[in-house]
Amino acid sequence: MSNADNWQGDVLRDLRSASARPGQQQPQERTSTPAQAPHQAPSPAPAPAPAPAPAPAPSVRVSPPPAAAHAVPSAPSPSPAGRPGRTRRPVHSPDSRPVVDGALAGTARRPVRGEPSALRVSRAMRRLVSSSAAREVAELTHVAEFIQQPVTTGRQIAVTSIRGGAGKTTVAALLGTAYAHYRQDPVLLVEADPALGSLPLRLGADALRWTTADLADIVEPQMSLLDVTGYLVQLPDNAWLLPGSQGRIGAMLDISAYERVMVALRRYFGVTVVDCETLPAEVARVALSAAQARVLAAPATLDGVTSTYAVLQWMQGLPRHMIAGTVVALTGTAPRPGIDVAAAAEKLRSTGAAVHVLPHDRHLAAGGALRTDLLARPTRLAAARLAAEVFQLSQKRR
Repeated sequence: MSNADNWQGDVLRDLRSASARPGQQQPQERTSTPAQAPHQAPSPAPAPAPAPAPAPAPSVRVSPPPAAAHAVPSAPSPSPAGRPGRTRRPVHSPDSRPVVDGALAGTARRPVRGEPSALRVSRAMRRLVSSSAAREVAELTHVAEFIQQPVTTGRQIAVTSIRGGAGKTTVAALLGTAYAHYRQDPVLLVEADPALGSLPLRLGADALRWTTADLADIVEPQMSLLDVTGYLVQLPDNAWLLPGSQGRIGAMLDISAYERVMVALRRYFGVTVVDCETLPAEVARVALSAAQARVLAAPATLDGVTSTYAVLQWMQGLPRHMIAGTVVALTGTAPRPGIDVAAAAEKLRSTGAAVHVLPHDRHLAAGGALRTDLLARPTRLAAARLAAEVFQLSQKRR
């Protein structure tokens, strides 16, 4: 893949050429057949017959059709043994596992909208008799211009929190969804919280197979984008997910494996959003220091604001770019918060970090798969503003 400024165009051409003729197989191509079992890796292609100075046949992978948006693709076939300059270590193909157990999936209720119908009608009536609709369109246009700025190297954004239940996975899902919606280049969401991370559930993935630790032993510089995406979970809007585990307790992710994956994948994706472990985990610290921008999720409660303020004071002792490239996402946990949210946000801003408030949303509070069409309008606007500022900060750090 080209490292020039127009590398996003090369990426898009790869994707379009692979999906232009999904039903036609070109010579020397290897594709996964529908009858293939999900736990079996494709058999390697037979070695070519000896010939004087043969040209090695490229390994091409065809991306899945759009209808299988959440399907877990089969592992790419190993490269031919005779391919010069490329060696692949043997890879065990793990079994595919569902994100939610079938018995538990039946307990989920129908998703609810982010705000009650009476409030939606009232808001719509106010927009009809005022100029707020025009201002909203102008603001969204301005936000889109920020998010759509081109990048010469992939931007990595780390999302973490002080404790569980602060909404960091929800914030990571909102950011990744916003970037995938507005940008044309591929967007990657990485789950670096392997213990019991819920990012695949939030993103609506059906099944998991390859994990971050698996990919650390597979990805190589010679691989194309189509080779890499064969190990990822495809999401809507040209977004991809790399899970941290298969939902098993005790899964671990060491620092070296995380660093290998992030360095190798950076050149394939315009924006990468990382859902980290809670601080002070080692992987979370490494992710925060290596990312171009950081998001600290905090609940809009007294203890949440107090803990977050203490962390921001600690970050003031680090190099200046750490606090300057940090945004606090203050998430509402109830329709009527127990604190003065505006005053709390101003106190957090005094440390040098930016602060965005995400209002309480019934759809987000339900904890299921994120559907942007069900979000309340204030939530969509707040998430877009947050995504724009975080991306703008990431552009300032090379």
